Amino acid sequence: MAKVHGVAGEWARVKGMVTGLWPLFLGVFVAGFAVAATAFADVVWGLSILAVSIVYSAWSLSKGLRHAERFFKGARGEERVSGILTHLPESYHVFNDFVAGGKHVDHVVAGPAGVFAVETKYWRGNVTVEDGHILLDGQLPDRDPLAQARKEAQLVKSALAAAGWNGAVTPVLAFASDTFRQHIAEVQGAVVMNSCELSKGFATERVVIPPAELERLIGLMESNS
Repeated sequence: MAKVHGVAGEWARVKGMVTGLWPLFLGVFVAGFAVAATAFADVVWGLSILAVSIVYSAWSLSKGLRHAERFFKGARGEERVSGILTHLPESYHVFNDFVAGGKHVDHVVAGPAGVFAVETKYWRGNVTVEDGHILLDGQLPDRDPLAQARKEAQLVKSALAAAGWNGAVTPVLAFASDTFRQHIAEVQGAVVMNSCELSKGFATERVVIPPAELERLIGLMESNS
């Protein structure tokens, strides 16, 4: 089995909670201010602010939980992909939430076949490729996942170069929901595949990084993580 570094989905959960629930904290703060105003200043004015803050807090809690759930769903996808990657040969290392250029990359896989930056998506709809673009239920997504995968691969490449290792980093776009109709394909310089194809995708005897160089690389990546 591959050696795993870091916890899959940890950053997604933290980010989801912080970005989703910070408006609630604002509402609670205003409610506290309103209680103080009611006790020590104008009662009517304080109660009015308190009523508004309660309504706002209830609304922000509902909206924030829906927002956080999207991140939690992504975290579950990352956990699924990480679990599959764990079953790669022992010569491979899987770095979850690898930080490169200030960004958390879902997974970085390093092994004899090379270095791969894996961006995970947990999309429920039908995923296809048309004219070099990823479509979800026949529509372009709000954010281009191919551009995201390529950018993250470049960030990993730059981070490793700064640490003292110069080599290629292959962008991989993995669909944890296994809804990619083509199963596995190369699109715009990125490898796109369902999570169930990951083991097959790494099943190669090709050696791009010799053992001694791979050991040095892993040491650099461990220092960075």
